[in-house]
Amino acid sequence: MLNKISQGLCAATLLLAASGAMAAPADDAKTHFQAIASGDLSIVMRGYAEKAQFNWIGGPLDGTYTSPDAIRGAWEKFTKSQGPMKVSVDKLEESANPKGSTVSANVQFEGKAPVKVRYVLTFRDGKIVNETWQIDPKLTVAAY
Repeated sequence: MLNKISQGLCAATLLLAASGAMAAPADDAKTHFQAIASGDLSIVMRGYAEKAQFNWIGGPLDGTYTSPDAIRGAWEKFTKSQGPMKVSVDKLEESANPKGSTVSANVQFEGKAPVKVRYVLTFRDGKIVNETWQIDPKLTVAAY
């Protein structure tokens, strides 16, 4: 019985891989977090839809960014000020329906200073359409 289940899972995995299925939004979110930590803005920026909105709540970059140039500018300032970072992700949750997905997580970036963030990403058609970065110094984040 277990062997048949394993075979079924392997077949489903191969079918998804052969069909070119996109990564799940939770995986895309992890990639986004890691790209921020490594300062790889080309990977960070390729995750956004054309008309994405980025809400940064708290800290010196507080504001709403609504163009690719504005979003990139915020990330350039953040990554330059922090240097190379380590990232920890906790309590990652995904909610989805046919219209889109929302991923929320507690994330800590550790560079020159620790930055604890309650993160919410909204995806449509595999791209980030809305991002909320809520700085929360009291947030608890376990290593991932």
